[in-house]
Amino acid sequence: MRRLSAELVAGMATLVVCVAIVVPVPFVTPADQFLVPVWVWGALAVLFFGATFACVAVPERSARAVVASLVQTVLVAALLITVPGAGWLPILLVFGAALSTYVAPRWTTVVVVAANTVTLTVTVALAGAFGPGVLSGAVGIAMYVLLQVSSVLVCIALQREQEMRAALSAAHTELAAAAVLREEASRASERLRISRELHDLIGHQLTVLTLELESAVHRDPVDAREHVERARTVARELLGDVRATVGELRRRAPDLRAALESVAAAVPQPRVVVTVADDVVADEEQTAALVRVAQELVTNAVRHAELATVLRLEVAASGDRLTLVAQDDGLTAGDVRLGNGLRGMVERLEALGGGARFDASSGFRVEAHLAARAAS
Repeated sequence: MRRLSAELVAGMATLVVCVAIVVPVPFVTPADQFLVPVWVWGALAVLFFGATFACVAVPERSARAVVASLVQTVLVAALLITVPGAGWLPILLVFGAALSTYVAPRWTTVVVVAANTVTLTVTVALAGAFGPGVLSGAVGIAMYVLLQVSSVLVCIALQREQEMRAALSAAHTELAAAAVLREEASRASERLRISRELHDLIGHQLTVLTLELESAVHRDPVDAREHVERARTVARELLGDVRATVGELRRRAPDLRAALESVAAAVPQPRVVVTVADDVVADEEQTAALVRVAQELVTNAVRHAELATVLRLEVAASGDRLTLVAQDDGLTAGDVRLGNGLRGMVERLEALGGGARFDASSGFRVEAHLAARAAS
């Protein structure tokens, strides 16, 4: 079952408050206080909630989000001005200002707060507070302006904290991947050192063995025996050295499961579940590529998978390819826009004869594949 985040609960609670403020107005406010027919005011209220849902539905910080936020601001102004002095309706101004910080650029929020202040001033003037109650009206305007500013600052602070957490999780993921790849690089360097020593050792001993046998060929059987015995000794030593070196070189293939689990362990939220099929065999280059792919997918889930609680990474061998499937349970808009990270991931896979497919119809799903290589 999906766990509700604090942001979602707060948003739902705020929406309930807005509904509770707006819906009773036509029923408890005398008709003569409306500057427009009641049904027109009701239509404006419906449009207001529609604009609110549009703000949430469109991509964040996009031109459509700016338009939706500004339209919502205009509709709130219409609701307040057409029924001045109607209870708690100015709370909608605070809600609109706070919502704009999540969906639109910062300059939009400044415009929204300024427009809301003008709306408050007009509403208070129409309600008759300017006149005998100038001080009362000014205090009311100041109070709602301060509420807007404080809610905007709190929302911005919360968003910055979320961004910092996402950046920290991404950094942990990158460090974990780098540690795995550094370990593989050190092993490769050690194997290179061993191969060089093996070459030098065997080359020298084979040279000695060849000279001893060559000398034995050109001598009589009695004198040749000494050279044959020395050749036999060299051959035994050579065999022992080869066995020892081969034993050092013979190690397990890179542990792909352990490498991916190291990357997954660096992220607390969403929880990353790694599954690697028993028949998967990956060499060092493939392991490095899959680790980098997993790093990018985990980072992408941390930064962009809204309300995701679980990210599943599954690696399997299928015919002539290795496949890594990533699936999270976050909310998606249904369209996929590749950023620099995902494009770089695709390029890495294509360089190894693979590719990737993306699907955002239900959560975010990625199928990445590499060409399998025959075991040597």
